[in-house]
Amino acid sequence: MKRKILMMLITLLVLNFQSIAQGDLLITPTRVVFEGNKQKETLNLVNTGKDTSTYSISFLQYNMKEDGSFVIIEKPDSGQLFADPYLRIFPRQVTLAPGEPQVIMLQCRRKADMLAGEYRSHLYFRAEKNYKPLGAKNPDKEPAQVSVQITPVFGISIPIIIRSGVVKVSTTLSNMKLETQQDTVNYLGLTLNRSGNSSVYGNLTIEYFPVKGKPYEIGKVKGVSVYTNTNKRNILIRLNKTPGLTYKDGKLKIRYTSPDEGKQVVYAEGELDIHQ
Repeated sequence: MKRKILMMLITLLVLNFQSIAQGDLLITPTRVVFEGNKQKETLNLVNTGKDTSTYSISFLQYNMKEDGSFVIIEKPDSGQLFADPYLRIFPRQVTLAPGEPQVIMLQCRRKADMLAGEYRSHLYFRAEKNYKPLGAKNPDKEPAQVSVQITPVFGISIPIIIRSGVVKVSTTLSNMKLETQQDTVNYLGLTLNRSGNSSVYGNLTIEYFPVKGKPYEIGKVKGVSVYTNTNKRNILIRLNKTPGLTYKDGKLKIRYTSPDEGKQVVYAEGELDIHQ
């Protein structure tokens, strides 16, 4: 008898933008930090697709690797703290018609025995699908055949952070190196170093200062984070192509700053002299 095996391909995205959309779900904001006396946060969801969809909401735990990628974990590493025991979400499942919005309530419940430092978990929004197995057309003639259907099941995860007690973090830039790939594309490689009991989150900006003339902004990456389970992150940034600029002489200035450009704080900065 012909059988049908349903396989689910789960796509997890951990992105750092003001709003993100994947699988026809728009979420704002995409990063929540509970610090000071903050106890509540509202998340705004919108179904941007053409069909009615159901989304389940749960928590996942991630470790960040040095290349910025993520792996799912079950137990925290040494010094790592999970936030979900102190968080409540409502509702945990929503069904949205096309264009329909929904507000999710997120509540932080601190406890007196919480250690000083940063607690982190990721809120995961998973699109549910309705599966209807189909029978075999000719069960007597196809006893050994198996059909496989691959159905994408999209998910988005956003970091939820609780800061308790005294938290400190410092950052530095190192291993800055200008690279050329495919003969014409320029990249800047660097390491973002973190120390302390808190994560760091901000924007990287690269300016080119020629020997003569005005400086040019040649690269910018927003929403770059380094979480507490690692003390460094290796980053490769593609530089903008500007007519007339060859990056042969001069220097690059790199700044890592707070994401709020109105009240910008410089976390770390460095320079790279270019002599080619």
